[in-house]
Amino acid sequence: MKEESGKIIYDLIGIGLGPFNLGLAALLEKVPEIDALFFEQKEQFSWHPGMLIEGATLQVPFLADLVSMADVTSPYSLLNYLQSHQRLYKFYFLERFHIPRTEYNAYCQWVAEQLDSCLFGAKVLDVEKHDGYYEVKVFNQKSRQLERFYAEHLVLGVGTQPAVPASLEGKLGDSMFHSSEYLNRKDRCLEAESIAIIGSGQSAAEVFYDLLEQQTDYRYSLDWFTRSKGFFPMEYSKLGLEHFSPDYIHYFYQLPQYKKDETLQSQDLLYKGISAETISDIYDLLYERTIGDQNPPVHLQAMTEIQEADRCRNTYHLKCWQWHSEQSFSRQAEVVILGTGYKPVIPSFMSGVYPFIDWDEQGRYQVERNYQLKLKPPYKNDIFIQNGELHTHGIGAPDLGLGAYRNAVIINTITGKGIYKIDSRNVFQTFSTKASAERVTV
Repeated sequence: MKEESGKIIYDLIGIGLGPFNLGLAALLEKVPEIDALFFEQKEQFSWHPGMLIEGATLQVPFLADLVSMADVTSPYSLLNYLQSHQRLYKFYFLERFHIPRTEYNAYCQWVAEQLDSCLFGAKVLDVEKHDGYYEVKVFNQKSRQLERFYAEHLVLGVGTQPAVPASLEGKLGDSMFHSSEYLNRKDRCLEAESIAIIGSGQSAAEVFYDLLEQQTDYRYSLDWFTRSKGFFPMEYSKLGLEHFSPDYIHYFYQLPQYKKDETLQSQDLLYKGISAETISDIYDLLYERTIGDQNPPVHLQAMTEIQEADRCRNTYHLKCWQWHSEQSFSRQAEVVILGTGYKPVIPSFMSGVYPFIDWDEQGRYQVERNYQLKLKPPYKNDIFIQNGELHTHGIGAPDLGLGAYRNAVIINTITGKGIYKIDSRNVFQTFSTKASAERVTV
């Protein structure tokens, strides 16, 4: 931090406080040479509150906390959280590698409460580029005042936003909503006579299972549609998981962009499928419910796209297209839940900096290997990106297990030092022929 023309200029300002920027703030506690502030418009840390379904777990091991994969000695590890809350023995006896999603959220809140650099209730309105620093305009929601802050570097951690099919965007409301709003709208679901769930990922599956469990109490019919080829499990083999490693990022980053885009289209089941445990739970419950020739009002259908949804009174008429057999049909649902995933967001508050960002041909960020955005002309004050580099760095971009690694790279880049050790060989397999040859030579 330095003072220039009466302005206090921080080394770093982070915008958004999801797990990735929160992890960066935690790791910076051991880096006194970087003075940082982080802003979040929510009043407290809250991670996908609409999907904190009881019994739902993270899809990554507990070591994918905010810090451990970069620094296992950090006081902000999940294990230290458990010990601080007298839960370490309970967790030990639990014998599970995947923790409840609600506990992950509670753990992150515990970390956030300890970090003075994390400011909640602070909405960033605008960012301007000046000679040697960025000016960040922030609305303090508690004082109702506009404040200005200055930093040499920025880290964007605004995450993603719900993806909604274009044909349904204008029809969202109390009875048609994205799965991210599920718990907020669950009472509406329980009042309905018919519910349709759209999508084939983990969120859609968790919503379907939660409603399936309560179907006998509330008597609604339950449809589940996806345009995917089936309700397939996520690839979770040990060698498959090696794609979520710094080694694979290094390999993927060096590919030409057209090859990256092709590759991502073929990797859906590495990060978009359903956990095998959730599929098993669903199947077991369906099996139990059909004993004795029972026929519950449940309908699952893949290879089906919802083309239109017209509302008549309190019911949606869904026009469906089974693309494999090329047949159309219709269904009715009083409530429609869209488990249709998330998409990258380019925040409007960055509009003043847009002209200086070097966009690719598809209007996406171009991102350097160390997570800096490419700027034009090259500028000494960097902007780093968190979970906005899927198209440049590969499928590990949204993965919690690589968040600490990315933050270690960002910290090392800003300081110009090896503050956090970056291992160069983390997996058993080799992705590129060059690396393979080098290994043979050694």
